[in-house]
Amino acid sequence: MAEKTQATPGKPGPLTLLESKRKGDLDLDLSDTDLRKLYTTMVRVRKMDEKLILLQRQGRIGFYLSCLGQEACHIGAAYALNEDDWIFPHYRNPGTPLLRGVSMLRMVNQCFGNSADEIKGRQMPVHYSFKDINFFSISSPLGTQIVQAAGTAYAMKMKGTKQVAMTSFGDGSSSEIDFHSGMNLAAVTKAPCIFMLENNQYAISVPSAKQSASESYAIKAAAYGMPGIQVDGNDVLAVYKVTQEAVARARAGEGPTLIELVTMRMGAHSTSDDPSRYCPPELLKEWAAKDPVKRFESYLLKNKVLTQAEMDRIAKEAEVEVAESITAAEKNGPMPPPETMFDDVYEQMSEIQKSQLEAMMKDYKEHGVPGAH
Repeated sequence: MAEKTQATPGKPGPLTLLESKRKGDLDLDLSDTDLRKLYTTMVRVRKMDEKLILLQRQGRIGFYLSCLGQEACHIGAAYALNEDDWIFPHYRNPGTPLLRGVSMLRMVNQCFGNSADEIKGRQMPVHYSFKDINFFSISSPLGTQIVQAAGTAYAMKMKGTKQVAMTSFGDGSSSEIDFHSGMNLAAVTKAPCIFMLENNQYAISVPSAKQSASESYAIKAAAYGMPGIQVDGNDVLAVYKVTQEAVARARAGEGPTLIELVTMRMGAHSTSDDPSRYCPPELLKEWAAKDPVKRFESYLLKNKVLTQAEMDRIAKEAEVEVAESITAAEKNGPMPPPETMFDDVYEQMSEIQKSQLEAMMKDYKEHGVPGAH
């Protein structure tokens, strides 16, 4: 298991690997093909984020959250899982579906809430759900996914499936009761659960210093009787290594692990937010030098895994993919009809639902709400 580290004077900082100049210096089981896939996914999600933020500013979608600066956290962690392992994400994990083969179009359809949206317009944009890849529905309330992951992991243990559940959340969620409940349940039951705490320095406008008095978030694991590991969240290889070790421990029946990924949210909390009102510009400048994509590019170039020409081609292909997905999504028709919100609730619609549907449609038609018919 990677060393337990804390970001305090006199102690080593978060585990970092990308500063190594040679692949042979790293104890990793990743081939050049693996490294290219990790890099390509990070570039794809960044290009998707950049374009969809612009779409929101243009009024073409209603809301957006980006993972700018945090790509290495969830992509590196997810790559350590098997495809049948379950993921209980938060809304800054858009790279995970891409990594598991979900098309960008499926994700863009959800952001538009159009007729092809698999969630039928019932979720906010960027709140994906993909049952076919074991990617649980994202919720806006903080921390709900933590207890869901712990319960699922315990069920996996009882069934003896050897699967693990991984959940990710921000530093702000550590102040929610769900954090305590989930961590405690998983530790007591030795459930195969991996807790990924993305410490991106701000929970909307609240800095970490006002979120917790602990010397780190990783140290909180000790109170629950599980290992707590702190890792450089902008180092995709370090994230992969630490997660891989935690997954192996979970599969061996040794219980859960809390991993603190030290990173920085390099933008607004959402398109409804103005980070200039609370985030010092010098802090953003400091973290810009630690950009996870740029750092990985430097490593790949040094080790001749990719050339600059190949990286330029990957970036261009990602831009084309985003543009084509948006064009297709805009052709997929309007939002689902309002009456569809009553679908999929019960197998047979109850009498009270029928009366509610009738009253709702009457109100819609009287007030001329767009899309009503």
